[in-house]
Amino acid sequence: MTADRPQSILSHLEELRWRLVKIAIAVVAAGAVALIFAEQITEILEGPFDRAVPDSNLQTLAVGEQWGVLMRIGLFGGIIVGSPVVLYQIWAFVTPALTSKERKWAIPIVSALVVLFVGGVGFGYWALPRGLEFLLDIFPGVETDLQIGQYYSFTLRFLLAFGLAFLYPVFLYAAAAAGVISSDQLARGRRWAIVIIVIGAAMITPSGDAFTLLILSGPLYLMYEATYWLVRLTLRK
Repeated sequence: MTADRPQSILSHLEELRWRLVKIAIAVVAAGAVALIFAEQITEILEGPFDRAVPDSNLQTLAVGEQWGVLMRIGLFGGIIVGSPVVLYQIWAFVTPALTSKERKWAIPIVSALVVLFVGGVGFGYWALPRGLEFLLDIFPGVETDLQIGQYYSFTLRFLLAFGLAFLYPVFLYAAAAAGVISSDQLARGRRWAIVIIVIGAAMITPSGDAFTLLILSGPLYLMYEATYWLVRLTLRK
């Protein structure tokens, strides 16, 4: 058995390597598609800035700054467009450790992850101009002309933070389905859930301001309550 254990570890590492390769290929291919529509994507991503501060401009202060922004757009678009493949590969890596009954959940779980991730990005895009108005209007008399690289770094991290944060209900439900937690434990853990959600939101939001913290924590707690009722109503013994 001791001889088989290193071999088993090596096989898992080999499996992980090929899953990561497939994820990288999917992100690169989807990113190339995103770069074709880079002009349209920049119009979408700069829309919240134009709505928040309509009389301001984005400016370039370094020679390679626009190129860096273009690469970020490609990576961001690759993650969004390639998210079904990325999430499926992650699930496929975990699948060998599951029973045949649990593997039947593959399509519903991956679909839920994709919908929640895209929904989180969409909600973040809705919240972004409101967050920018709050952050950029603290001193009304100050003229606002942002550096394009900093704006895109903030915006893309903002959207990805919302997208990733919206994934946790699936893992919470999966834990309940596996018998790790119960609906009673979820009900008793509401206070701790609020604390963990607020701390987690503060850690993943790029600005850390109170407005963004509130606008992210609210939906996350509502999803906690929705997951609780879903567990209670669907996972009966």
